[in-house]
Amino acid sequence: MNAAGNYLKKHTEALVKDVGLEAACALTGKSKATLGRYYSTAEEHSDRFMPVDAVAQLEAAAGYPHVTSALAELKGIALSYDAARNTTPKQGGVNTDVVALSQRFAMLMAEYSDAIEDGIITFNEAKRLLRETLELQQVLMSMKLHLEHEAT
Repeated sequence: MNAAGNYLKKHTEALVKDVGLEAACALTGKSKATLGRYYSTAEEHSDRFMPVDAVAQLEAAAGYPHVTSALAELKGIALSYDAARNTTPKQGGVNTDVVALSQRFAMLMAEYSDAIEDGIITFNEAKRLLRETLELQQVLMSMKLHLEHEAT
């Protein structure tokens, strides 16, 4: 299987785990075995991928659009995901965002420092770094929205 296929399978697995296996089965009408085949990297399942309608159903219930973002990344497209966009805007303004940005960046660098201490970034350390990166992205999005509001 090529690298893109492996990448999609990894993100398909993340999507199913985000929703939960039982809930994913209920939402899609697929069995646990079928869902497992969609993200299995075993040679006999290398050509099986989750149908688009099932991806859409799961991403509607998930905390993050794992497969959609993976497809975009493979094509070199940057998506801007903001789960809080439909909620009440955060209080404060650009100054508050700058403070939050510096705090989040410091947290990311602390995680990185801990992770790279032994010269190897483990799977769990990479997940923590990714989580901090996503938090940093949320602060940047808030800052962008505040700047757009001030520019109009």
